[in-house]
Amino acid sequence: MKYSRRNFIKTSGLVLGTLPFASMANSINLNRKIKVGLIGCGGRGVGALIQAMSADPDVIITALADVFPEQVDQALKLAMKKDSARVDVPKERQFLGFESYKDLIDTDVDIVLLCSPPNFRPDHIEYAVSKGKHIFCEKPVAIDIPGLKRVMETVKIAKEKNLNIVSGFCFRYLTPNREIMKRVAEGDIGEVKSVTTFRCGGENTLKLRLASYNEMQYQLKNWYYFQRYAADLIVEQTVHSLDYMNWIMNNKLPKSVFATGGRQTWKWDAIGNGFDHFAVEYDYGNGVKGVHFGRQQSGTDSRNSVEVLGSKGNVEVNLMSSYKIHGEKPYEFSGNSNNMYQTQHDELLAAVRSGNVINDGDHMVNSTLLAIWGKISAYTGKRITYEQIMSSKEVLSPLSKDFSWDMPADNMEIARPGMKSFV
Repeated sequence: MKYSRRNFIKTSGLVLGTLPFASMANSINLNRKIKVGLIGCGGRGVGALIQAMSADPDVIITALADVFPEQVDQALKLAMKKDSARVDVPKERQFLGFESYKDLIDTDVDIVLLCSPPNFRPDHIEYAVSKGKHIFCEKPVAIDIPGLKRVMETVKIAKEKNLNIVSGFCFRYLTPNREIMKRVAEGDIGEVKSVTTFRCGGENTLKLRLASYNEMQYQLKNWYYFQRYAADLIVEQTVHSLDYMNWIMNNKLPKSVFATGGRQTWKWDAIGNGFDHFAVEYDYGNGVKGVHFGRQQSGTDSRNSVEVLGSKGNVEVNLMSSYKIHGEKPYEFSGNSNNMYQTQHDELLAAVRSGNVINDGDHMVNSTLLAIWGKISAYTGKRITYEQIMSSKEVLSPLSKDFSWDMPADNMEIARPGMKSFV
């Protein structure tokens, strides 16, 4: 299939409102337990598991999967602490290994929580949809363009099957963000002229190397530092800000991207092979620009903000702090906020129970694309058009079935802009 910019938007679905795509599916009997399984039992995965249990009193945890047995043990322990009466995970449903996701999905779970490192996401989403499971999947949904195209095609199939897909792009589930976006969609700031986002903070916590770890195990414990598993910080973390930009732009894709970035404070020979900062310009045409700044550098000031300039006003959001509109129709959010992570699962479980469908597939694909696009532009030092990015054949990670503990670890070089070729 040829991916023109127009076809990509049309195929992945143009989101016209501020809330997720909704349709109807077969509902689960109100009196039946909803069986949930977790793939990826790290910190975010366990958080999702507890939130799923909190979302519906008739959720029962029936299966766990990971590549590290101690993470399965920890997830089981914390789920039992939450409510042991709603945990039914015998040894035969505690799955280990790089293909354990298939074993879990092949059980009779209704919902799968996909919280493994993002390089595995296309495999996991694809298999879950093929088996008719409802999904919560963490962001991003791919780390390279070939993987993203697989997810895009899978989203289409999920729609045909009326399956729920709730994405880990949690800003869309925060009440003040929804209130701001409702007003933007209603034209309160007029025509959007520019969007600027910042996501700046310190470095991720480094997990220590145990004497028993080989290089592969050590890297997977610190996967967010490696291109093979996370692509880079713009794809793994600051993509949240790009999702907000994509939300403002109503899922419209830019015409081209121009970026810079590098490894400035992280030691060159220290762990990982990614950048510690990015600055990206997204050109939407007709003078409309999106700009994103992201960094992970300890000792620097933190910032997590979105600013939108419109023809009749502007938006000023400091995430988790203040939400304002200035101009002809001023507004400031002053109500009660919510736990956006919990709301994701509340709405997913309510949809599964009632037969409504939430499908975040359209924007989770396009927001991930923005991040990969920015990363490749910064790595190469080149302006990258839509047609170019969609022609990228670079594959950063093997398929799940090709992983093993004795395979070579990620030894990709740190990119040098101007020397790194576009693939």
